[in-house]
Amino acid sequence: MKLILASNNAHKLREFRELFRTLNVELLSQGEAGIHVDPEETGETFAENAFIKAEAVMKASGLPAIADDSGLCVDALGGAPGVHSARYTGNHNDSDVDRYEKVLREMRGVTDRSARFVCSLCCVFPNGDTLRTEAAMEGVILDGPRGENGFGYDPIFQALGYDRSNSELSMEEKNAISHRGKALQKMKEEWEKYHADK
Repeated sequence: MKLILASNNAHKLREFRELFRTLNVELLSQGEAGIHVDPEETGETFAENAFIKAEAVMKASGLPAIADDSGLCVDALGGAPGVHSARYTGNHNDSDVDRYEKVLREMRGVTDRSARFVCSLCCVFPNGDTLRTEAAMEGVILDGPRGENGFGYDPIFQALGYDRSNSELSMEEKNAISHRGKALQKMKEEWEKYHADK
């Protein structure tokens, strides 16, 4: 069965392919499937945005599509950056450093450093059926960036139970505890249940 990932992100494609390789699924990126849609993410939650992206790609391709929406939620900032994580500075072209430095500026002097990464996944089928999962990775915001690995807000985030930032963890360590890894594992279970009923 063909499944379209509503993204052209090579990193995401690798992660999703690794998960679905045991499920007899041919996972294609939007580009590989010849789909060129970029729906406006108008949702107020990660789950709403994941659905918007998956549904748009499913309608354009006529094939099942899966999408994720994820980001960093900082308690002291009222849940921000949240669904605006990728464009927190107001400019989608700004760098990861620009975005995490804005968070660090806003957190200066704040004692409550609790935060979490959240990932929502949505798979939409042409018959209208929908599978959804969501998972989080709890942690704290550091006082400054640490580490060379990872991307996004990883340098300023330290997962609970660890003494290193996400950017100081190996890819294997991070994937074992990550919000996306956990949401993907749940999606694999939902996928297997869904197809067992068919």
